[in-house]
Amino acid sequence: MKLDVKAYEEKMQKTLAAYEANLANIRAGQANPTLINKINFEYYGSPTPVNTMADVKATDAKTVTITPFDPSTLKAIEKAILASDIGITPANDGRVIRLVFPQPTEERRKEIVKQIQKSGEDAKVAVRNIRRDANEQCKKMKKDGEMTEDEQKSSEKSVQDMTDKYIKLVDEVTDKKSKAIMSI
Repeated sequence: MKLDVKAYEEKMQKTLAAYEANLANIRAGQANPTLINKINFEYYGSPTPVNTMADVKATDAKTVTITPFDPSTLKAIEKAILASDIGITPANDGRVIRLVFPQPTEERRKEIVKQIQKSGEDAKVAVRNIRRDANEQCKKMKKDGEMTEDEQKSSEKSVQDMTDKYIKLVDEVTDKKSKAIMSI
């Protein structure tokens, strides 16, 4: 009996997808509507995501506009943005909230690249943890007599090859995002 390598590959794919989603939320001096996705505001006593109660879009490279479906929520949305950690002060004109993204300084770009690299390392650690879990499962199956030593070695090799592939993909995503940040 061989190890179910597909299940571990799915976990690695999910780790890579989560890493890419995390990178999408990094503020890099360009208008990015996904930054608003994690901001909630109080609406009739329950926390509600801003993007479900407003039209959020990038109107140009430096501006995101938030147009609430219910104009009475404008103040609450503005307050939630101020309380969030995105670091941008909203401009409220009574109908629309505008977020203007300043051009990052060289120092800020270097900070962002460090943040990206740290996040990349975290993703690689997660991939390696999945590899460890798979290898432990192989050893357990060998000990329980469910697989031979050759099957164990074969399974461990395929898990290692898969790990190497996903580590390389994380590095590629990290390099691509870092170069994009430094070229701003």
